[in-house]
Amino acid sequence: MFRKRIYLVILTLLPLFSLFLKAQNGQVMYYMNLPQNHLYNPALRPSNSFYFGLGITAIGLNLNNNFFNFSDVFLPGRSDSIITFLHPDYDINNFLKKINSNNFLTPDVNVQLFGLGFNAGKDLYVFLDVTERVEGNFSLPGDLIKLSLTGNDDFVGKTLDLGSFDAGLIYFREAGAGFSKLFGKHLRLGIKAKMLFGLAGFSMDNRKLNVTINEDFTHTFNADLTANISGPVNIYYDADNYPDSISFDEDKLKSPDAYLNTKNPGLGVDIGAVYSFSEKFSISAAVTDIGYIKWKDMVTNMKAESEFTFSGFNITDVVNGTKTFEELTDEMLDSLKRSFVVTDNKKPFSTYLAPAVTLGASYNFTRSLGIGVLSHTLFEGNEIREAVTFSANLNAGNSFSASVSYTAKSRSYDNIGVGLAWRLGFLQFYIASNRIPVIWNKIIVDNSSFFLPENFNTFDLRFGLNVAFGNNIKKKSDRPMLKVEN
Repeated sequence: MFRKRIYLVILTLLPLFSLFLKAQNGQVMYYMNLPQNHLYNPALRPSNSFYFGLGITAIGLNLNNNFFNFSDVFLPGRSDSIITFLHPDYDINNFLKKINSNNFLTPDVNVQLFGLGFNAGKDLYVFLDVTERVEGNFSLPGDLIKLSLTGNDDFVGKTLDLGSFDAGLIYFREAGAGFSKLFGKHLRLGIKAKMLFGLAGFSMDNRKLNVTINEDFTHTFNADLTANISGPVNIYYDADNYPDSISFDEDKLKSPDAYLNTKNPGLGVDIGAVYSFSEKFSISAAVTDIGYIKWKDMVTNMKAESEFTFSGFNITDVVNGTKTFEELTDEMLDSLKRSFVVTDNKKPFSTYLAPAVTLGASYNFTRSLGIGVLSHTLFEGNEIREAVTFSANLNAGNSFSASVSYTAKSRSYDNIGVGLAWRLGFLQFYIASNRIPVIWNKIIVDNSSFFLPENFNTFDLRFGLNVAFGNNIKKKSDRPMLKVEN
């Protein structure tokens, strides 16, 4: 029973502990000579005339946050020990200063199961791919974090607007087909049409969520929100017919039908352009991930449209020993489960991809060496998140490609990225990251030591293996990637 409670609490508090993370795009790979560049701009094309990938052709993992680093959470203590921001010796106000009014998480996992690209004439390049994608969006108001960490004293008699609280996580398959074509001598346009198949999804529709901190330190919530689930889940009820627990249907998870589901359809599109002013200078633009998924299969609707009172959640009660973790979680789960009602109408719901706008410019000093600047703007719900990347790029024909980048993004200005790609015969391997930790600290815990990066709020890694043939670079004036003339 205790293990069951722990699992429920982990699921409930996942957005809070995931604030260390936020996703970002593969900016460092944009100017590298790779077939995967059409994922960021469908007008980009590699120098090879044919590529094929299966299973491990492109894997991307991205986790990031918008307001603090590991060094803000794990701090030096006494006698070479380590403490966290919840330790009694730590001034919690130093940590609270770093919290924004809105704190978000957008994890992103991509696994390209199949990739194919080839020349279909002098000026036409065609590509096909199938990709497994997991995307999430979690947003927590700063007042909610402060309330949970500092307690009620500073908020008694106040009503907090938690309308920005949001949570969503979708797992889907993308099957795309597209092409890029040269028009005239300077302009290359590209488009990619995508069919989307939702496999599992969770979405919250927060129309209103306010909390009033009462004189007796209880919290009164006024809520109007809906949580929608599509997937193989079972919900169990207590004696009063309130949701008691939720679990995955293991039989359905073991069935191949769970991973070949086409009953949650969607559509998407990417469009892009590259314009070459000269043999040295080019600009590019793209709009990607315009799309949606309609969830119809295995739908569960949960609705909270009422006023309910909660005794309050203060994690410092566990730190100072006034409550056990089990007591605190029992109180929280009991209040939460009685605030939601599971409806029987199985109403379909829709989720939307997070569209992005990418603008770039590059200048080539020589046939192989150039520099680039890239602006990437992500539209995630009501949030607009901007990153600007400067890079130095080396593309030595088909054999070797490298990029070193610097990215400035939300409250983070020390993002050094590196990308490398080698081609040996018909095999091309690449690895890239938008954030390479530079300074590492030695951490000692219970006589054991390990290293953690000092200023690190991002994990970003992309790698893959392509089978590639051919070389479109015929003469000195050709430029890999952004040279639109053949």
